Amino acid sequence: MRITIAIRCVASATLYVACSTGTTAGKNDMNADHAMGNTASAPSTARGNVTQASRTQVDRDLDRIRTATAAFKSLDAAVAAGYQRDVKQCIAHPTLGGMGYHHANDALLDDKLDLDHPEILVYAKTATGEYKLNGVEFYVPYSAHPRDAAPPVIMGQQLTPFDPGKFWYRHAWVWTDNPSGVFADWDPEVKC
Repeated sequence: MRITIAIRCVASATLYVACSTGTTAGKNDMNADHAMGNTASAPSTARGNVTQASRTQVDRDLDRIRTATAAFKSLDAAVAAGYQRDVKQCIAHPTLGGMGYHHANDALLDDKLDLDHPEILVYAKTATGEYKLNGVEFYVPYSAHPRDAAPPVIMGQQLTPFDPGKFWYRHAWVWTDNPSGVFADWDPEVKC
């Protein structure tokens, strides 16, 4: 049984805190280490490890994500589609920048990766308090795709394992020009 509890506003910047009664993580298990960038692999560059031959396909995939998520520039539209409305914590790193607010759709948190249905929408807040869609996060819990299996792949990019939270993830900054790269964890221009 998974019990999702309120997001804690602490200095370590947790994304989600979930209680699990078993040894496998719940679908919403994300925690401070992920939020602080303590992962096994370094952030990707502008196009990650994409070869020139596959760049055109990646660009098509990024356009496809933009088309699929264009309506979600409005948080109300995202909520109507099943994404969370209330996310209290804006995720930021003290030196690398921010991620923003992660609005998950619990119905999508499984082992299937779909460009048209990203598991998480990543927003920033403007100076006026409005939400601005910056990107998406593809997310697969270890309970759906075990850690000892080959990493899930989307757009030619392997998802990054996050052992403390027991999930795989990959960001795609499709609505902002992230100087750190389209698949990077952090955007230095996102502020919380």
